[in-house]
Amino acid sequence: MNLENHPCFNPGACKSFGRVHLPVAPRCNIQCNFCNRKFDCVNETRPGVTSTILKPFQAMNYLEEVFKQKRDIAVVGIAGPGDPFANPDQTLATLSLVREKYPEMILCLSTNGLNIFPYLDEIKRLKVSHVTITVNAVDPEIGEKVYSWVRTGKRSVGPRKGAEILLEKQLEAVQGLKERGIIVKINTIILPGINDHHAEAIAKKMAGLKADLHNCIAYYPSQGSNLADLEEPSKKMIQAIRKKTGAHLPQMLHCARCRADAVGKLGEKEDTDLMGNMIAQAMIKEDEPKKEAPEPVVEKPRLAAVATREGVLVNQHLGEATHLNIYDLGLDVPVMVDKRSLPEPGGRNIRWMQVAEIIKDCGVLLVSGIGQAPKTILTRGGVRVLEVNGLITEVLTHIKNKTSISHLKVRERTDCGATCQGSGMGCM
Repeated sequence: MNLENHPCFNPGACKSFGRVHLPVAPRCNIQCNFCNRKFDCVNETRPGVTSTILKPFQAMNYLEEVFKQKRDIAVVGIAGPGDPFANPDQTLATLSLVREKYPEMILCLSTNGLNIFPYLDEIKRLKVSHVTITVNAVDPEIGEKVYSWVRTGKRSVGPRKGAEILLEKQLEAVQGLKERGIIVKINTIILPGINDHHAEAIAKKMAGLKADLHNCIAYYPSQGSNLADLEEPSKKMIQAIRKKTGAHLPQMLHCARCRADAVGKLGEKEDTDLMGNMIAQAMIKEDEPKKEAPEPVVEKPRLAAVATREGVLVNQHLGEATHLNIYDLGLDVPVMVDKRSLPEPGGRNIRWMQVAEIIKDCGVLLVSGIGQAPKTILTRGGVRVLEVNGLITEVLTHIKNKTSISHLKVRERTDCGATCQGSGMGCM
C-alpha cells in the first residue's frame, strides 16, 4: 500500500492514479442548506450525487468490473451520497469486504464527522489511511446559517443547537483520527456572505488539531436547496481565501468536486455509459455472500404499473413502452391514478435502472413481454414482474384478491424447427 498514490491528498499522483467511490451510504444525519441530494444529473459533478445505491455485495461486484476496465485505480472510497456513518453497517461491511479481497488497496472516507467517533478503532483496524471531514464553521453562530437540522441519536435538533453538537463531534473526530495515525483532510464549502470570511479561522483551528490538508471548495448552486439562489464564489475570492488559509494548513488546489459514484482520475470526464453499465452488471450478479436474495413476494401491492397500448389490455412489451399506467389496488375496484413516462430507448441497462427508479413505489409490473436484464434489475428493486395477457381490470382484480392468474400468463414461445414466419405460439 503506497499512500503517496492517493490522488486527492497528493497532487503529484492525480495524473497517474485514479479513485473509485462506492455509493453504499444513502442516508444523511444533517441537512446542509446548500445541499439537495434528490437532484441528480449525469452531467453534474458534486458531492451528494449518484445514479444508484449499491449494497455491499453489489459494490464488490461493481469494483470487480471497475478493475477490469481501469488499471489505474489506487483508492477505494466511500463518500455518500449521504454520510458513511449515518449508514455505519453498510460502510463498514463494504470496507471489510474490500480490505479482505484487495489488501493493498488504499481505503478512504469522506464524512461530516458527526457520528464517526464510535467507529475510529474499527476504521484503524481496517487500515483506512485517509479521512476527509467537511467543516464549514467553527463558530455555531455561523454554523446555524449553514445547517437546517442535525440528527443526534433518534432526534433532530435545530440550526443553532445542531451546529454546536456537530462542531463538538467534529473536533473530537479529528483529534481521535490523528491519535490513531490517520491522515486527515478538511473540506470547507465556501458560501459567499456566510462563511467566506471565516475560512481562515477554520484552517487555524484544524491546524491546532494536526490536520494534514485543507480543501476550500467553491459552493456550487444546487437546484432545490435552501441556498439555491446564492451566487457561486468567484475564482478571485477562492484564490484569496486559499492564500489566507494556506498560512495555517497546506491547501488542496486540484479538487474535482467528486460525485458519490465517481470513478477514474481526477478531472477526467466521467464516462456515464460505462459507469451505468458496470453498476447495472454488478446489480444483476447473483453472488451475494452466504445468502441469495429471493424474488420478493408481493402479497397485496398498493400500486401496480401496466404496459398497455390503449389502456384496456396488458398487451405491450416493456421494451416498446413509452409510458406505464399506474393503478391503485387499495380501493374496492382497481383505479388508474397516474401515467408515467419512460426513458427513451437506448442506454441498455442504464434505462432499466431508470425505470426501476420511476416505479419503485409499485409492488407489481404487468407486461406482455420483458427481457431478462430488465426483469432482473426490476426484481432486485423490489418490483414483482408478471408477463400476462388480458384485460387490465381482470388481471388486477385477481392480484388484489390473490386468486390464480395462471390462465392469463404469457405462453412460452417454442421453436418447432419449421421455416415459416409463425409467431412461435404453435401451429393452428
